Amino acid sequence: MLCAVGTRILVVEDDEKVAAALERGLAAEGYEVAVGSTGEEGFFLALRQQPDLVVLDLMLPGQDGLEILSALRERGMETPVLVLTARGEVEDRVAGLDRGADDYLVKPFAFPELLARIRALLRRGRPENQLRLAAGELEMDLVTRRVTRSGGVIELTGREWDLLECLMRRAGRVVSRETIVREVWHEPERATPIDNLIDVYIARLRRKVDEPFGRPLIRTVRGVGFLLEDGA
Repeated sequence: MLCAVGTRILVVEDDEKVAAALERGLAAEGYEVAVGSTGEEGFFLALRQQPDLVVLDLMLPGQDGLEILSALRERGMETPVLVLTARGEVEDRVAGLDRGADDYLVKPFAFPELLARIRALLRRGRPENQLRLAAGELEMDLVTRRVTRSGGVIELTGREWDLLECLMRRAGRVVSRETIVREVWHEPERATPIDNLIDVYIARLRRKVDEPFGRPLIRTVRGVGFLLEDGA
């Protein structure tokens, strides 16, 4: 069974009672839960925190769920999105799926069904079982722990490998410093000393992964984090 511990879910829901119930229920299952109450807040949290899954209500103040969903997909975010709505018409479901939703649940719903759909989306959306990662001409073989670009072998230290793997698993998407702190340094919170270390290791990766090949793949997104070009 899929382990919930360490899995991050973002809930974007403006109904305080529904949001609180979802937060309590998902936390009780072992998920790490963040909550946004408006479309704008949900959009910001999704980009900043890079959750493993988003539960998104369609009827939100300000920008509605469909607008937020479209904006996230346009940014290259491939995180599974489960849409919640009180509107059950076929046209509404089709509109959500066309904008990039991965699944659709009509209110009111049974919490066990929500959990089942979340587990299914996480199984489908997670890349952990891949044996090889690729971003354009850059490749990582997770079995042999061999990195190549344009056929040339790149030698990495253990920490450099972990950092590059973190970026490559999200190639084409912005990876926040908070995500790097959790996944590479295994620390629960970001701090200035780790920020400095991240910058040091990003610089090392650039010297090995980018500089010898002419075209840089690793980009800094100021105030947010880093993005590894996917080669598209």
